[in-house]
Amino acid sequence: MTGEVPAEAPADGPEEKASELAKGSPEPLEEVAASGSPREEQAPMASPQAPVPTATKPAPPSEDVPSAPLLLTVEDVSDSSMTVSWEPPERPGRLGFQGYVLELLREGALEWVPVNARPMMVTQQTVRNLALGDKFFLRVAAVSLAGAGPPAVLDQPVHIRETIEPPKIRVPRHLRQTYIRQVGETVNLQIPFQGNPKPQASWTHNGHAVDSQRVSVRTGQQDSILFIRSAQRSDSGCYELTVKLEDQEAKATVHILVTERPEPPSSVRLLDVWGCNAALQWTPPQDTGNTELLGYTVQKADRKTGQWFTVLERYHPTTCTISDLIVGNSYSFRVFSENLCGLSTSAAVTKELAHIQKAEIIDKPKGFVERDFLEAPSFTQPLADHATTPGYSTQLFCSVRASPKPKIIWMKNKVAIEGNPKYRALSEQGVCTLEIRKPSPFDSGVYTCKATNALGEASVDCRLEVKASATH
Repeated sequence: MTGEVPAEAPADGPEEKASELAKGSPEPLEEVAASGSPREEQAPMASPQAPVPTATKPAPPSEDVPSAPLLLTVEDVSDSSMTVSWEPPERPGRLGFQGYVLELLREGALEWVPVNARPMMVTQQTVRNLALGDKFFLRVAAVSLAGAGPPAVLDQPVHIRETIEPPKIRVPRHLRQTYIRQVGETVNLQIPFQGNPKPQASWTHNGHAVDSQRVSVRTGQQDSILFIRSAQRSDSGCYELTVKLEDQEAKATVHILVTERPEPPSSVRLLDVWGCNAALQWTPPQDTGNTELLGYTVQKADRKTGQWFTVLERYHPTTCTISDLIVGNSYSFRVFSENLCGLSTSAAVTKELAHIQKAEIIDKPKGFVERDFLEAPSFTQPLADHATTPGYSTQLFCSVRASPKPKIIWMKNKVAIEGNPKYRALSEQGVCTLEIRKPSPFDSGVYTCKATNALGEASVDCRLEVKASATH
């Protein structure tokens, strides 16, 4: 049975009563019924056709009229309307149930004025176009064919006033972390907030009121803007926005960091030069630009060209070694400081040049120790026994090592064969060869190679067998 049903104004009725309710003057109360459709402007409120609790007729038997509705409650109140609801009565009456009649009594008035002209079969109604600041008493009665039952009355009047929305601040995402600007740039913070009626907004800087000569603040209906035309490092810190409405408030903080380029290192000096290397050391700058340093940039320049080349970037220690310098050149070095704003406008330069000199070459001959290569003969490869076929030349091999060069003597069965045209002896690079031309069985025997020099002698033997060809 919940809903909104538009009220109907009768052709005749209590136009003066509605006027008295609205403002005590001949101007009718305008009401929007439960369906949400506004009535025409200047439509007068009328009393219901059914009897109301103020009727002077004799009271019907209690069993015939409904009992009072239950749980009369104000659901919502705005600056121009209110919504009320209730529960059906425990006893609707023995005769036909027609609905409910809702009545209002403005504080200070004398008569109750019905909101709906006729009984309505709903248990919730919205009354609109009420004057801001007025207070109204409410009652609702159930109506049957036998008449209206006793009303359910609201104990306290309903005050028509503005809806209070608690203040709330919505900090933009990019302001939830430290807001970084450079010296001279503008700072423009726009912070949206909510609240009804319009709350009071105020800003503080590090717990104190902002300097109005440097900081401009403009607060609108839904946001507050903090503006600094030319930021200085003193503007860094914690800014707090407070939005207050009566006894409720909301706060939000924004951290601002105003930075500038750092100063160069206080000094840089050349510690040592060796080979193609140079060692440097410097002291950190006194002013880092109101933020942490990202490191140092080290550059070198040779005296011939004067061009600077970067060798280290965002280097954190304060000592370094520069390598791969060219022999014969002289170098200068300089060091920059670096932070979020960039490199320092100037650099610390070494006062001394690093001279990369050529290393002196000193000839230190070592004493020559003559080696004794004299060696007695020794065979590294002996003769091997050999068998051959008559009529086919064959060779015997061995190798000897000796210094000075030995004399080679070949023997057969302990008899020297030197000068015999049947044999040819060769000796080259220590390899001794004896060639036997077209041997016969007569050439079989023990062959000896003997090597002699001033330090001694050595010999090796082998057996040669010349097999006679088989006869058939």
